Amino acid sequence: MKKLIYIAACAGAVAFSSCADNFLDLEPLDAKTDLVYFQTAEQFNEYALGLYNQLIGWQCRYDGIFDHMDCASDLSTYFSNNNDVGTGTIQVAANSGWWDNCYGNIRATNMLFQKAAAYPGSQQDIEQPLGEGYFFRAYTYFYLLQHFGGVPIVTAVLDVDSPELYGSRSSRYDVVEFILSDLDKAIEYLPNEASIPSSDKGRISKGGAKAFKARVLLYEATWRKYNGTSTDFQGSGGPASDQVNDFLDEAVSLCEDVMGDSSYSLWNFNASGEPADEADAAEMENYMSSRYLVNIEDESSNPFGKGKDTNHEFVIYSTYDTQRIAGQEITQTIWKLTASRKLVDMFLCRDGLPVEKSPLFKGYEHRGEEFDNRDYRLASYIGRTDNVALTGGNSGYTSYKFAITSRTVANKDEHHNYPVLRLAEVYLIYAEALFERNGRIEDGQLDRSINLLRDRGGVAHLSNAFVQSNGLDMLTEIRRERTIELYMEGFRYDDLKRWGQMEAELNESRCGMVVGDADFKTDFVDYDGNAIANLYSPNNYVWGTEKVQAGEDVPVTCVVCLGSSEISVDKTDYLWPLPSRQIEMNPNLVQNPGY
Repeated sequence: MKKLIYIAACAGAVAFSSCADNFLDLEPLDAKTDLVYFQTAEQFNEYALGLYNQLIGWQCRYDGIFDHMDCASDLSTYFSNNNDVGTGTIQVAANSGWWDNCYGNIRATNMLFQKAAAYPGSQQDIEQPLGEGYFFRAYTYFYLLQHFGGVPIVTAVLDVDSPELYGSRSSRYDVVEFILSDLDKAIEYLPNEASIPSSDKGRISKGGAKAFKARVLLYEATWRKYNGTSTDFQGSGGPASDQVNDFLDEAVSLCEDVMGDSSYSLWNFNASGEPADEADAAEMENYMSSRYLVNIEDESSNPFGKGKDTNHEFVIYSTYDTQRIAGQEITQTIWKLTASRKLVDMFLCRDGLPVEKSPLFKGYEHRGEEFDNRDYRLASYIGRTDNVALTGGNSGYTSYKFAITSRTVANKDEHHNYPVLRLAEVYLIYAEALFERNGRIEDGQLDRSINLLRDRGGVAHLSNAFVQSNGLDMLTEIRRERTIELYMEGFRYDDLKRWGQMEAELNESRCGMVVGDADFKTDFVDYDGNAIANLYSPNNYVWGTEKVQAGEDVPVTCVVCLGSSEISVDKTDYLWPLPSRQIEMNPNLVQNPGY
């Protein structure tokens, strides 16, 4: 996809570094809007390629990538980014890079449509660029919807004196309809994945637009089901009708289309059988497809000898090319993220049971044993803790997802792609939408979706009989699967919000590993409950310890990385405040509730 790599100009800094110097010299898209441009189909194609910098990725126009990786949620104990989101302390800012960049993106796509209306050639010749334009406008408005709710809808290229600059906010329901309409047009115009030549892989396909529309439909259906109009701004109009079931039905149908497309498949090269010794990381390499999937560079980047061309699981992704933006230390930065006790306990044992129910769970007495007999994704995403010490005030857990474990500090040439939407998510949307629609899901439907992910994770299948016989809840298990599979891919906050559960889940203390006490001996304390030197430094944990009901019969003592006294999340935190500068310039904008 050489043209995409060349044309897509970097538009902002990320948490890792700025754009490579040679890339900063590229001509901005807005400079190519004079009368001599947009005269040929190739020029439209070139312009559309420039829209791809709008995708979330390692270099991201929406602040740093960490803002999209579940930082400081209940799954993490890393607080350098998005601390205000995770603790309920969001303040009204004068300006917002997210707001400004989104509307800059919308202007860029509207320019495409404006020029297309005057194109002298056949509209059929520019269908693919138009389809990409509709996709990216929908993509950007969905981003705005998630953060701000209803926002002004702009469909023209505005000038400094355009009356639209002083327009009111549209309701979230109008914005949703606009997004869905744009995605319908994208689906109509975009090519099938199989029709995209290898040189252009990475461009949005019809399947990608369908999958993204399914994401939007599930999001809005569950938001309305569990939140209703409780987050709407004053004066916002409500939905014209109850569309929840219609949205869920269409989400299922779209997922079935993508699932039936042979262009997509799970990246699963796990060997059959059980490893002889799970404590031996080398013997576990062949069971780590979930880890290497998100780290593919070339054949030498994984033990399976597979390059990027073998990855048919990424339905939409941001391309990352070493010739374009090398020099970032993705691995070294990712390792700063620390998983929470809560997340680790979510991973099932091999028998499909949670840790509090499974006889396979070995407990927390000895470091690393809690990883035995567990879902392969636990070691893939978190990494074992056989030799960890609790001396630095962190949770004791790392984050291996996206990190190349053999990478040294000196190497700065990582170039794995970033998954914007994977086939795994399509399976998860399908299962959740079915259950939300019908209050049940058939075993065959589970086998087509969630159980394929469990197969890769080495976990027993989910079935209705299994749920009933073990006292489980099907919706909880579906949501658990989503949380585990998509960890660090930026879904947790929005999932908790659309389920109406953010207050309940985020107001808890963020805990790390079980450290034990006199009543529960671990590697970190002696029989009197005193810290063992070089393994545990209580003075480095400002919030001390807390007893939690983890995978043991009795509550166990964990280190606390952030105390619940510092957290105050409520309904007002479901949406971000509009930047005050925007309201000053346009008094017709109404602020979100609670700000």
